[in-house]
Amino acid sequence: MNIIVYTKTGCPWCNQVIEFLNEKAVEYEEREVSNNKEFLAELVERSGQDKTPTLDIAGYVLADTDKDGVERYLREKQILI
Repeated sequence: MNIIVYTKTGCPWCNQVIEFLNEKAVEYEEREVSNNKEFLAELVERSGQDKTPTLDIAGYVLADTDKDGVERYLREKQILI
């Protein structure tokens, strides 16, 4: 499963999501948008906004979410049990 996590430097919600994914051994690719215009443009194109954390989970976008939202989605899709 391909998971992209869009983050911004200093974002506490981003840090919580990354920490959660690491704890659960969920593979992901982090794309930090604060210092990368290409990743920021990609984030806006995929989600229609520039807020983080935003995840692209196999094509499904969870925009401006938090750890609880990510956990809920992953459990609903049985990615986490």
